[in-house]
Amino acid sequence: MSLTPDPDIQPEFYDGVAAKRLFAWVVDAVIIFLACLVTLPFTAFSGVFFFPLMILVIGFVYRVATLSSGSATWGMRLMGMELRTNADEPLDAGTAFLHTLGYTISIGVMPLQLISIVLMGTTARCQGLSDMVLGTVALNRRKEI
Repeated sequence: MSLTPDPDIQPEFYDGVAAKRLFAWVVDAVIIFLACLVTLPFTAFSGVFFFPLMILVIGFVYRVATLSSGSATWGMRLMGMELRTNADEPLDAGTAFLHTLGYTISIGVMPLQLISIVLMGTTARCQGLSDMVLGTVALNRRKEI
Protein backbone atom coordinates (compact mmCIF):
# COMPACT_ATOMS: atom_id res chain seq x y z
CA MET A 1 0.00 0.00 0.00
CA SER A 2 1.33 3.40 -0.97
CA LEU A 3 1.40 6.21 1.57
CA THR A 4 1.94 8.87 -1.10
CA PRO A 5 -1.01 11.15 -1.88
CA ASP A 6 -3.81 9.48 -3.81
CA PRO A 7 -4.23 11.16 -7.22
CA ASP A 8 -8.02 10.77 -7.01
CA ILE A 9 -8.32 12.38 -3.57
CA GLN A 10 -5.43 14.87 -3.76
CA PRO A 11 -4.89 15.64 -7.46
CA GLU A 12 -3.06 18.89 -6.66
CA PHE A 13 0.07 16.83 -5.89
CA TYR A 14 0.11 15.57 -9.49
CA ASP A 15 -1.12 18.63 -11.41
CA GLY A 16 1.29 19.32 -14.24
CA VAL A 17 3.90 16.86 -12.99
CA ALA A 18 4.45 15.20 -16.39
CA ALA A 19 5.25 18.55 -18.05
CA LYS A 20 7.32 19.67 -15.07
CA ARG A 21 9.38 16.49 -15.34
CA LEU A 22 10.14 17.34 -18.97
CA PHE A 23 11.18 20.92 -18.14
CA ALA A 24 13.22 19.70 -15.15
CA TRP A 25 14.98 17.20 -17.42
CA VAL A 26 15.92 20.00 -19.83
CA VAL A 27 17.29 22.14 -16.98
CA ASP A 28 19.26 19.17 -15.62
CA ALA A 29 20.62 18.36 -19.09
CA VAL A 30 21.89 21.94 -19.44
CA ILE A 31 23.48 21.82 -15.96
CA ILE A 32 25.19 18.51 -16.74
CA PHE A 33 26.43 19.78 -20.13
CA LEU A 34 27.84 22.93 -18.51
CA ALA A 35 29.51 20.86 -15.78
CA CYS A 36 31.14 18.77 -18.50
CA LEU A 37 32.38 21.89 -20.29
CA VAL A 38 33.87 23.18 -17.03
CA THR A 39 35.51 19.78 -16.43
CA LEU A 40 36.93 19.53 -19.96
CA PRO A 41 40.05 21.69 -19.38
CA PHE A 42 40.97 19.51 -16.38
CA THR A 43 41.27 16.55 -18.76
CA ALA A 44 43.77 18.51 -20.88
CA PHE A 45 40.94 18.59 -23.41
CA SER A 46 41.33 14.85 -24.00
CA GLY A 47 37.75 14.63 -22.70
CA VAL A 48 36.64 15.73 -26.16
CA PHE A 49 37.33 12.15 -27.29
CA PHE A 50 35.08 10.63 -24.64
CA PHE A 51 32.62 13.48 -24.10
CA PRO A 52 29.50 11.24 -24.17
CA LEU A 53 31.06 9.12 -21.42
CA MET A 54 31.81 12.29 -19.42
CA ILE A 55 28.17 13.35 -19.76
CA LEU A 56 27.06 9.91 -18.57
CA VAL A 57 29.38 9.84 -15.54
CA ILE A 58 28.92 13.46 -14.48
CA GLY A 59 25.16 13.17 -15.01
CA PHE A 60 25.04 10.00 -12.90
CA VAL A 61 26.97 11.62 -10.04
CA TYR A 62 24.86 14.81 -10.30
CA ARG A 63 21.58 12.90 -10.17
CA VAL A 64 22.58 10.64 -7.27
CA ALA A 65 24.00 13.57 -5.27
CA THR A 66 21.01 15.87 -5.78
CA LEU A 67 18.36 13.16 -5.34
CA SER A 68 19.95 11.85 -2.14
CA SER A 69 20.45 15.32 -0.65
CA GLY A 70 17.04 16.84 -1.36
CA SER A 71 14.95 14.17 -3.09
CA ALA A 72 15.03 16.27 -6.25
CA THR A 73 17.51 17.36 -8.88
CA TRP A 74 18.08 21.09 -9.28
CA GLY A 75 15.75 21.05 -12.28
CA MET A 76 13.03 19.38 -10.20
CA ARG A 77 13.52 21.90 -7.40
CA LEU A 78 13.20 24.75 -9.89
CA MET A 79 9.91 23.23 -11.10
CA GLY A 80 8.63 22.84 -7.52
CA MET A 81 8.59 19.07 -7.39
CA GLU A 82 10.29 16.19 -5.61
CA LEU A 83 10.55 12.41 -5.65
CA ARG A 84 9.10 10.42 -2.76
CA THR A 85 9.24 6.74 -1.82
CA ASN A 86 6.19 4.51 -1.49
CA ALA A 87 6.30 5.29 2.25
CA ASP A 88 6.05 9.03 1.38
CA GLU A 89 9.62 9.68 2.49
CA PRO A 90 12.43 11.53 0.68
CA LEU A 91 14.85 9.38 -1.30
CA ASP A 92 17.85 8.08 0.60
CA ALA A 93 21.25 7.51 -1.03
CA GLY A 94 20.49 3.89 -1.95
CA THR A 95 17.15 4.69 -3.55
CA ALA A 96 18.65 7.71 -5.33
CA PHE A 97 21.38 5.44 -6.73
CA LEU A 98 18.87 2.81 -7.88
CA HIS A 99 16.58 5.45 -9.41
CA THR A 100 19.51 6.95 -11.31
CA LEU A 101 20.69 3.50 -12.40
CA GLY A 102 17.20 2.72 -13.71
CA TYR A 103 17.09 6.05 -15.54
CA THR A 104 20.55 5.44 -17.03
CA ILE A 105 19.59 1.97 -18.24
CA SER A 106 16.38 3.30 -19.75
CA ILE A 107 18.15 6.05 -21.70
CA GLY A 108 20.58 3.44 -22.98
CA VAL A 109 17.78 1.20 -24.22
CA MET A 110 15.48 3.37 -26.32
CA PRO A 111 12.34 1.16 -26.07
CA LEU A 112 12.56 1.35 -22.26
CA GLN A 113 12.84 5.14 -22.41
CA LEU A 114 9.84 5.36 -24.73
CA ILE A 115 7.81 3.13 -22.40
CA SER A 116 8.86 5.32 -19.47
CA ILE A 117 7.81 8.52 -21.28
CA VAL A 118 4.42 7.03 -22.19
CA LEU A 119 3.88 5.90 -18.59
CA MET A 120 4.72 9.36 -17.23
CA GLY A 121 2.17 10.90 -19.55
CA THR A 122 -0.62 8.37 -19.03
CA THR A 123 -0.55 7.05 -15.45
CA ALA A 124 -2.42 8.77 -12.64
CA ARG A 125 0.77 9.17 -10.57
CA CYS A 126 2.90 10.24 -13.60
CA GLN A 127 5.37 7.45 -12.83
CA GLY A 128 8.09 6.39 -15.24
CA LEU A 129 9.45 2.88 -15.51
CA SER A 130 12.09 3.38 -12.78
CA ASP A 131 9.44 4.90 -10.52
CA MET A 132 7.15 1.90 -10.97
CA VAL A 133 9.94 -0.59 -10.26
CA LEU A 134 11.13 1.28 -7.13
CA GLY A 135 7.72 2.51 -5.96
CA THR A 136 8.79 6.16 -6.17
CA VAL A 137 6.60 9.00 -7.32
CA ALA A 138 7.19 12.57 -8.48
CA LEU A 139 4.99 15.09 -6.65
CA ASN A 140 4.50 18.80 -6.50
CA ARG A 141 6.31 19.95 -3.36
CA ARG A 142 4.19 20.33 -0.29
CA LYS A 143 3.52 23.92 0.72
CA GLU A 144 5.17 24.80 4.01
CA ILE A 145 2.81 26.22 6.60
